[in-house]
Amino acid sequence: MNGSQQRLELRVLGDLQVTRDGRPLDLPPSRKTRALLAYLAVTARQHQRERLCEIFWDIPDDPRGALRWSLSKIRQVLDGGESSLIADRNAVTLNLETDYARLAPLVKADLSTHSTEELEAVLASIRGGFLADLSLERCFEYESWRQAIASEVEIVELGILRELVERLTDQPRRALPLAQRLRRLVPDDASLAAEIQALEGKVRSAAAQAANRAPQSGAARPAPAPSKPAAPAQDSGRAVQFCRARDGTRLAYASTGSGPAILRAAHWMSHLTFDWDSPIWRHWMRELSRHNRLVRYDQRCNGLSQRHVVDISFETMVSDLECVVEAAGLDRFTLLGLSQSCAVSIAYAIRHPEKVSGMILYGGYVKGWRARGDAGEIATREAAATLMRENWGKPNPMFRQAFCSMFIPGATHEHFAWMDDLMLRTVSPDDAWRLQSASSVIDVSDLLEKVRVPTLVLHARDDNVAPVESGRTMAAGIPGARFIELESQNHIFLEGEPAFEEFIDHVRAFIAETAGG
Repeated sequence: MNGSQQRLELRVLGDLQVTRDGRPLDLPPSRKTRALLAYLAVTARQHQRERLCEIFWDIPDDPRGALRWSLSKIRQVLDGGESSLIADRNAVTLNLETDYARLAPLVKADLSTHSTEELEAVLASIRGGFLADLSLERCFEYESWRQAIASEVEIVELGILRELVERLTDQPRRALPLAQRLRRLVPDDASLAAEIQALEGKVRSAAAQAANRAPQSGAARPAPAPSKPAAPAQDSGRAVQFCRARDGTRLAYASTGSGPAILRAAHWMSHLTFDWDSPIWRHWMRELSRHNRLVRYDQRCNGLSQRHVVDISFETMVSDLECVVEAAGLDRFTLLGLSQSCAVSIAYAIRHPEKVSGMILYGGYVKGWRARGDAGEIATREAAATLMRENWGKPNPMFRQAFCSMFIPGATHEHFAWMDDLMLRTVSPDDAWRLQSASSVIDVSDLLEKVRVPTLVLHARDDNVAPVESGRTMAAGIPGARFIELESQNHIFLEGEPAFEEFIDHVRAFIAETAGG
């Protein structure tokens, strides 16, 4: 190249692009080839050929031949640039500059320590969702990887926008387009709408002042129309906010409704925004926030909270709950535990009885399935865990039916389909297995007698996930706890079933009794 190499860059923060000296190159028409190119560049490490074949091609095909063909097409795209595609008989490595590499360090960073210019530069590189045009539904491991990074990018974008809007509040012309971009991501945030209105007023006022300072041409200028007063900030209900756990993990939380506060302790398979669309969870949020302020947060490794976190210990989950309480500004509230988060709720209530006006525990257990020591149950659960790692989120009707039927025996075909999306969007296969394994050894037997807050324990009579005896044992061990058995087979109550209506009635009555003090 006559002593000067051309600069290649891969852009993945939006639709895939490869540019040479800033100009886009033509890419192969094969979606899998383009996805392979992006995967190699973003991961930036050596991959075994056999592993790439497993990720991108089905066994009945000729995966090694397909991989060779795709690599040849990638070489044609990258020929003559500053890239290094190294492929031998066993492994493949690609070194190529990507826009994601500049964003990645901000995933776990304290954004307040970064300069405004740096944050604006990263924000300018985000053109859309991560590899927005390269969803491969049949390549589950690739798709799970893509979805996880897409969530990280979304979290970083939200964080940068919030940081810059707050930082530039005295520069409304710079802050306004950032706030408007943030509003497009969280359209239901009423407090942000009020902030935008205030910024617009400041911009109009500054423009009017500049016009008044300008030389007059003789004719009197009409006075500018008064700006509308900013609407009072309100709890939007669906606006996602972020806080830091004690180990730096980013946690996502949100509030809905108004009234006496309910804090739902986090459980696995949640996603703060997607849950509103899902028939699995949307009726829970709607009813719990009808007369109350409902605060939810995504457990680490789930939803919009940070994924692939090493520490998922019980103690850390309790600490995360403490951090969310502080970030949400909750002084006193009803603590709601569901399933494995019942144990976390118990530990929190013992440490902070002054915060908890009452505790509601549904579908929980004193000991996890491994700690219970039943050899038959352990064998069944371990077999299910193996299936989970291989089939999580895949369109496998047998696994979907077995998994969904365990949690929601009364599910319809619509629920089965939504459960697929819920699995895929909320947690990766490895994290799902790790979280289930961690919850299997929970044992709060020694904590029950230490609870000193009013407690209501509810349980479905024919729950397949946590036997009803677990709920009875929990209630019996907590001083003064009340136990209510509900007629249902579902671990997650469905909309319209009588047990869910009874559950909501009992919850509202308990809060009315305990939250006034």
